Amino acid sequence: MSPEQERILVADSDPTNRELIVRQTLRPMGYKAHVVRTAGEAIQQAITFSPDIIIANLNLPDLSGKDLLVALTSQGIAVPVIVIANRGAEYDLIQAFRLGASDYLISPIREAEVISAVERVLKQMRARRERERLEKQLNQTNQELQQRVRELTTIYSIGKAVTSITDQPLLFDRIVEGAVYISGADSGWLMLRQENKNSFTLNAQLNLPEQYAEKLNQPWDDGISSLVSLSGESLSIHGEPLKRFKISRLAQALLVIPIKAKKEVVGLLVVARTTPKPFGSNTQALLEAVADYASISLVNARLFRALEERARSLQKSAEAAQATAANRDAAFRKTQQQMEEPLQSALHTIKELLVGENSRLNTTQKTLLKSIQENLSYALQELGRSLETEK
Repeated sequence: MSPEQERILVADSDPTNRELIVRQTLRPMGYKAHVVRTAGEAIQQAITFSPDIIIANLNLPDLSGKDLLVALTSQGIAVPVIVIANRGAEYDLIQAFRLGASDYLISPIREAEVISAVERVLKQMRARRERERLEKQLNQTNQELQQRVRELTTIYSIGKAVTSITDQPLLFDRIVEGAVYISGADSGWLMLRQENKNSFTLNAQLNLPEQYAEKLNQPWDDGISSLVSLSGESLSIHGEPLKRFKISRLAQALLVIPIKAKKEVVGLLVVARTTPKPFGSNTQALLEAVADYASISLVNARLFRALEERARSLQKSAEAAQATAANRDAAFRKTQQQMEEPLQSALHTIKELLVGENSRLNTTQKTLLKSIQENLSYALQELGRSLETEK
């Protein structure tokens, strides 16, 4: 901080001291100096003037410099104070340091001593302010880092849920919860496009008022998401422009993220705030990653349904094939059973013809009948084996 920016409040009723400190020393060096004569004025100016240093005489007309130090501390005014004491007032100086004084000057005052004391205190003050600035910056960086870790952890948990949760409504609830947490929103919802239609259904929500939450799994138009479905681009809107849409009754800041599958908008992820604080680009990028997970879950669900339908189709085909084979086997067994009796009868008849007492067959005919008899016997044997195997 340069002298032009540093302000010094001088509380002293002695005109000689004021002349030397303010007009001969501080102002020529570029400091902005303000003069008061009493402790009461010093306390008031410490609040309104906001000095970087106070130079106060221990012998003020209304209150002592020690009382001034106590008053500043009680008011929570943390301003370094240089006290002015008369020579021989060492006890007063010790008391002043115990009450929080930063440095001292001994009257009669010399310019060099004023400059030296002011520069020492300012150096300490600048060092303290730099430490406070660095500490504040470090704390802010740590908070931002912790926030990034929480965001990444949330996105990781959503990704894990996509691969492990088969209950799609539960998965959508997790996605909306994660989106609201990451964005610092007050509410959120997820809508999916109805098949072969341009309208959307409300599939998941968090912290929506009851009249909206009752529309779960029903067609719903929030008045602005349809625009995003047409453009295919994320939309962050807040304040006055949002008032043109009916959703402004619910929120003053909105972020709508399209959920795409093969460049087609199949759903919408929305987060809302009740205050007009806009959603930043970093939040938009994070929610677009969440929307990608939602897209993956939708594609996985489609593939799973297709596989289920294919499995059912194959099962029906297998059952039909089994039924056909069973019918064929049953018909074959029935034919076998029906053939056995006629074959036995034919074989018996041939046997009677060959061995009967009144047989008039010649030798050639008998030979042919014996060949037929042998073939019939073989056929009956094979038929019997087949029936045994089926049993």
